[in-house]
Amino acid sequence: MTTTFITGANKGLGHETARRLIAEGHTVLLGARDPQAGTAAAKALGARFVQIDVTDDASVAAAAADVAAHEGTLDVLVNNAGIAGGQIPAEALTAADVAAVFDVNLLGVVRTTTAFLPLLRTSADPVIVNVSSGLGSLAITHDASRIESQVVAPAYTSSKAALIMLSTQYAKALPDVRINVVDPGYTATDLNGHSGPQSVTEGTDAVVALATEGPGHGSGRFLDRAGDIGWS
Repeated sequence: MTTTFITGANKGLGHETARRLIAEGHTVLLGARDPQAGTAAAKALGARFVQIDVTDDASVAAAAADVAAHEGTLDVLVNNAGIAGGQIPAEALTAADVAAVFDVNLLGVVRTTTAFLPLLRTSADPVIVNVSSGLGSLAITHDASRIESQVVAPAYTSSKAALIMLSTQYAKALPDVRINVVDPGYTATDLNGHSGPQSVTEGTDAVVALATEGPGHGSGRFLDRAGDIGWS
């Protein structure tokens, strides 16, 4: 039985990832900051709720301790929690605005990865999937044929670019763990006011593929639902 922990899983991409992985036979630990929303989502899906605020060191440590006490191991960590940061004009952007976005989208991944790494290392096939965005790719955001090239969101895009680099560095530094990063694509979620043309099922294709592919696959990859994106 594969045990999977997903952050930010009470709605959107995280919730759909949980639903699909439960259908694949995973034991899913549904991580969320809000106890009421998290408990309700977990109950509806057949997951176990674990409270976690990825911006709080103590909360992340408590979540890892909870999993250690109940499951004793972890096979897959999906770092999904993220925020958009609001529509703030570039000329009005403050360091505090950017720091708030990075605190969730990048530092939250650092906190969670560090806290859960000892549990992952008890698995025969430990996996980390980091949910980034095509908006974090220099190549994609400079491709005039892609909708991502039309988006101006300095805090969000830079946080997701940093997450892509963080993921590749983790993959090099932690060869005993398979660590990859995904672009879900422009998916209809609360993050974009449900404006995306993709369904959450389509948006979770790459995450589910990485969480279920099994041993022998590569680390340090960047994927979308069509497959490897590469770094060009």
